[in-house]
Amino acid sequence: MIFTETKLQGVYVVQPTRFEDERGFFAPSFAAKEFAQRGLVSVFVEHNISYSKTRGTLRGMHYQATPYGQAKLVRCTRGAIQDVAVDLRTDSPTFKQWTGVELSAQNRTMLYIPSDCGHGFLTLTDDTEVYYMVSEVYLAETGRGFRWDDPAFGIDWPLPGKFIINERDRTYPAYGL
Repeated sequence: MIFTETKLQGVYVVQPTRFEDERGFFAPSFAAKEFAQRGLVSVFVEHNISYSKTRGTLRGMHYQATPYGQAKLVRCTRGAIQDVAVDLRTDSPTFKQWTGVELSAQNRTMLYIPSDCGHGFLTLTDDTEVYYMVSEVYLAETGRGFRWDDPAFGIDWPLPGKFIINERDRTYPAYGL
């Protein structure tokens, strides 16, 4: 696996190493040992699927309160998304900064996001499916979020126009309010 750290400390683009032959290829999508060797979470207790029917669907921005934060490993298995992580660690040199990566079924790229980071994504195609693993169970009472367009972060989403956003995500307050 190839790990490339983004501008956010501890957030990695992860690309599977492909072993190709005349049949196609084989590529490990997760290797606990390789994650642990880098000091990253290597145990994921829930594996989730998110399906969005329509291009322009925005999901986020979400996180779970400490000490229930979820590290995530995100992959798009159908279609394409702009996956976004926001650093919410007050002691981090990249606090309140964000990074975005296009994940698609075609590029098979993944994004590793440590706990205490906000996460969300925007679908770039119709019929998009996202598969992600999390390090802690989902606890609704610890779930938090902030506005996808919060000026504290200035996330530059790639599609123009109006997004499809559910009521909960649309009405989150600005960060820190």
